[in-house]
Amino acid sequence: MSSIVMGGSAPPSPCDTYLLFHGETLLPNGVRAFLYTAALAYCFIGLSAITTLFFKSMESIMKHSREVVTIDPQTNTPIVKQEKVWNYTIADIALLAFGTSFPQISLATIDAIRNLGQLTAGGLGPGTLVGSAAFDLFPIHAVCVVMPRAGTKKKISDLGVWLVELFWSFWAYIWLYVILEVWTPRVITLWEALLTVLQYGLLLLHAYAQDKRWPYVSIPFVRSDRPEDWVPKEDVSVDYDRPVSAFQDEDTRNIFSVQSYPDAEYSKVPGKDMEGSSTLNHVVKNTREDTPWLSIWCQQFVDAVTLESPKSRKMNSVCLRFTRIFWNLIIAPWKLLFAFVPPYDIAHGWIAFICSLIFISGIAYGVTKLTDQISCVTGVSPYVIAFTALAAGTSWPDLVASKIAAERQVTADSAIANITCSNSVNIYVGIGVPWLINTVYNFFVYQEPLYIDNADGLSFSLLVFFATSFGCITVLVLRRIILGAELGGPRLWAWVTSVYFMILWVVFVVFSSLRVSGVI
Repeated sequence: MSSIVMGGSAPPSPCDTYLLFHGETLLPNGVRAFLYTAALAYCFIGLSAITTLFFKSMESIMKHSREVVTIDPQTNTPIVKQEKVWNYTIADIALLAFGTSFPQISLATIDAIRNLGQLTAGGLGPGTLVGSAAFDLFPIHAVCVVMPRAGTKKKISDLGVWLVELFWSFWAYIWLYVILEVWTPRVITLWEALLTVLQYGLLLLHAYAQDKRWPYVSIPFVRSDRPEDWVPKEDVSVDYDRPVSAFQDEDTRNIFSVQSYPDAEYSKVPGKDMEGSSTLNHVVKNTREDTPWLSIWCQQFVDAVTLESPKSRKMNSVCLRFTRIFWNLIIAPWKLLFAFVPPYDIAHGWIAFICSLIFISGIAYGVTKLTDQISCVTGVSPYVIAFTALAAGTSWPDLVASKIAAERQVTADSAIANITCSNSVNIYVGIGVPWLINTVYNFFVYQEPLYIDNADGLSFSLLVFFATSFGCITVLVLRRIILGAELGGPRLWAWVTSVYFMILWVVFVVFSSLRVSGVI
């Protein structure tokens, strides 16, 4: 069904309005498309920059522990120990997966809000979220499998939790297909949208039950050892002459680097503190704790405008120095803007976490406006742009999270769990919440359901996703059986697996694009 605007005149075409500067509508469409695409790429750079602060705040939240006193039954003496506030599995789903999927969620929510008053749902949000699922499953797996050092193997320690997460991930897309094509074809009712959102709570409950091995609802798999912390700290050098900032030049560089962190085969050994950090890391922690948070906040602004760090000045290559200065010049506006995010030391990181999500929402709003302009001046369907460029760009935090976990975690649990859980969050929250907003509005204002304008293209993309994802999971299982681990292993086979995953992603993008274009 075509879009129907209820009341008032139709809004002006995006092509007739300027977005970047006055007079841009007078430029040729080709020039405008180039400018909008460059601005879109710059927004994705902003997402990568705010991701640095997001991860620091998330790690601070997940490291929060409380003091628990128990009585030794033999000696009757009190035993004091530190216990993590956040459950390992729930933190992966509720903080890591939700936070890294927030660009897509906020983009879809913004798309839904601006379409209020219409009987049809916008295609930008669902297209981005389905495309993001494919990007998460294929390119991110392709990156993670080559992240461990040559010969190093990292496997999932808790297969039971992973199977639960995998089940809810695949069920999410089966459920989406059912409500699109079977239950109420091309129509979403209020109850369907509500049930979609509620299933996120069921995922959390089921995963927690599996982690705690509740009887009757958990799979009886034995769990091997896993780290207490989501990400063990790496050894870093300390500059004692300046406060430790929450946003260093090295952070953004490490996001784009390969194997920038030391191999993370961490174990509990003498000389390590309770969080698995080395003595040097303990000194870094104490140095930051002893520094007033206001000084740390001020240092963030200093780091934002510093184009060359002391370490880069020691580089022998002039070319590398100028490359770093040029890169820092490009991201300086973003770093200066994000320096307003309070240090993650405050309130265990929650304030920085929430502020990071607010900035991500702002960038997502800019992305939706730029996408409208690109689609208008090029004639390319917004749906095609959504499941290709937007899906890849907004999935950057997912890529960074899994990459860091694959490098620095002892096991493959968080790296792969982030992928499967993000796919679940994409549907239950990313599509469920926007559709719930639209259906509630239509139900109480027009007494009408929500019509899906591009249901055929969306359903076809889901079918292609099912077929290709089966090939992806099959290879992961074979790697577990043959090589003994999902990630790493012999370098040749790691790269062969990586290329295979990228081919699956190309297949998904090509077939979905051809369907939208009417070729198939």
